[in-house]
Amino acid sequence: MVREQLKDRNIVITGASSGIGAEIAKLCAASGANLVLLARSIDKLEQLKAQLEETYRVSVLVYRLDVADTDQVQEVFDQIFSRIGSIDILVNNAGYGIFREAHEASIDEMKGMFEVNVIGLMACTSMVLNSMRERRFGHIINIASQAGKIATPKSSVYSATKHAVLGYTNALRMELADYNVLVTAVNPGPIATNFFTIADEQGTYVKNVQKFMLQPEYVAQKVVDSMLTKTREINLPRWMNMGSVVSVLFPRLFERIGRSVLNKK
Repeated sequence: MVREQLKDRNIVITGASSGIGAEIAKLCAASGANLVLLARSIDKLEQLKAQLEETYRVSVLVYRLDVADTDQVQEVFDQIFSRIGSIDILVNNAGYGIFREAHEASIDEMKGMFEVNVIGLMACTSMVLNSMRERRFGHIINIASQAGKIATPKSSVYSATKHAVLGYTNALRMELADYNVLVTAVNPGPIATNFFTIADEQGTYVKNVQKFMLQPEYVAQKVVDSMLTKTREINLPRWMNMGSVVSVLFPRLFERIGRSVLNKK
């Protein structure tokens, strides 16, 4: 569905080379938005840029960016502002996970997930905050996860990163409320993307939850539909979010039952 309010808006998307990041880019381009696509894989970004510019006749800039490199984040966003002047919407989509029990996770794996999923997201957000506050306009969309609401076995570190993202997002929303800057958290369940190439090396989790997996096009549509609206959270699928409600109300019962039911990895 084309969203007229996105026409000529400047939208920056991290982790845009594949998965829901690429799908969000396609939908935004179809609505006439100007795009800045960021990811580590510049070759994939260049291919997507060519496709979008040819199909939708919109402006697309691409930059190689590893969000874990905060110096590079500063450099790239400085270049973006010099090229387009302002950023209307930032979609923090870059992230990854590795499914291991806590005692198996290496220090490097822990640091890597936090540097990308948390520090990288915060660094990119910090690049747009002053401008959005001064303009009293903008929208920050953070792709979190149902794992940030419901911790499960073998995702202790990944869940911790997404808990951090939700805490940051919720505080940010309150800080920006008086400046007309919108903040949305997106909490999807498992999505059929290459995320699991790294996260689920054995393929066990994908096999166990395949029938529940969301399609990236569906998630992307929900994200784009929320742009420039006062949507606080997007929880997908909606029934899965009930688990987080039960876990808050009855934590002991949830952990006792959920320990075996949710151990799909």
